[in-house]
Amino acid sequence: MLELYQAEACGYSQKVRETLTDLGVSYVVHNPRSAAGEPRNEQTHDELRTLGGRDQIPFPVDHQRGVTMYESDDIVDYLRTHYSRE
Repeated sequence: MLELYQAEACGYSQKVRETLTDLGVSYVVHNPRSAAGEPRNEQTHDELRTLGGRDQIPFPVDHQRGVTMYESDDIVDYLRTHYSRE
């Protein structure tokens, strides 16, 4: 299972969501805070900080591979490498 901590209005999060959609990857989305940093959901905001150590989005959690990461370009590269059907 893949989880994505993100914000709807965040361009970096959008880039990751579009890649997941293009690759046909199912995922669970969490919106812990706004793109501006305003907490939206205290529970998932705490989870984000606990899992990654930072209050930074987008932040995917790939439970199948035990991988978490930051930086949208790195995330997109990871997704294309591990989830591409080609």
